[in-house]
Amino acid sequence: MATWDWQVFCKNTLDGEVIPRCFGSGGDITYLDWMISAWGWTLSVALLALLVALLVGSLVGILRTLPDKRLVFLGNAWTEIFRNVPLLVQVFLWYHVIPSLFTSLRSVPSFVLVVFALGFFTSARIAEQVKAGIQSLPRGQSYAGLAMGLTLGQTYRHVLLPMAFRIVIPPLTSESMNIIKNSSVAFAVSIAELTMFAMQAQEETSRGVEVYLAVTALYFISAFAINRIMLVVEERLRVPGMAGGK
Repeated sequence: MATWDWQVFCKNTLDGEVIPRCFGSGGDITYLDWMISAWGWTLSVALLALLVALLVGSLVGILRTLPDKRLVFLGNAWTEIFRNVPLLVQVFLWYHVIPSLFTSLRSVPSFVLVVFALGFFTSARIAEQVKAGIQSLPRGQSYAGLAMGLTLGQTYRHVLLPMAFRIVIPPLTSESMNIIKNSSVAFAVSIAELTMFAMQAQEETSRGVEVYLAVTALYFISAFAINRIMLVVEERLRVPGMAGGK
């Protein structure tokens, strides 16, 4: 029966010697140092992509509910394109194709390209949720806003969107957790995140069980933390009298 060797994370990545306290110094890097750095890259990609997704997805979702059919068409086109093309293909398009078409993007770091690829992919899903949240509201609310003399933009800003965003927090929680997991595609363009760390560390140490269990735990902790934060937000912003609100 094989034995586990958790001390692998305390080993120097250069010579394999065990370093006391598991953290390197003076140029030495342990596998634990490397894994924590990779975790930071994973969180950076995920959180920045989530910010892009929320901003773009909210805008596209709003466009899909406006009376102007041209704007609705644009919103629908965006949603269908980005949600029907596999995420990994979109990452490769951003990394290989788009810089070839727009030479000014050749100097853009791959980290930024992955953030936009993941953010735009997720924005299509968020747009669908925002649209559903707005359309779930009684029409009387928009009519009341317009009857009070508000413009369409003011009606959205002050009447519809505050309610709609509170309604769609539960599905947004799922998307926030998914974006942590989907950030693993960044390894395909050499971003040193958790999945790339796991693949390379397993090859160097031959301790795949320990490496992949540790990486799995970090993905779980990240997604679970997002879940807990979003549950607190949902509880504080829950609409009284709707979806179990008090």
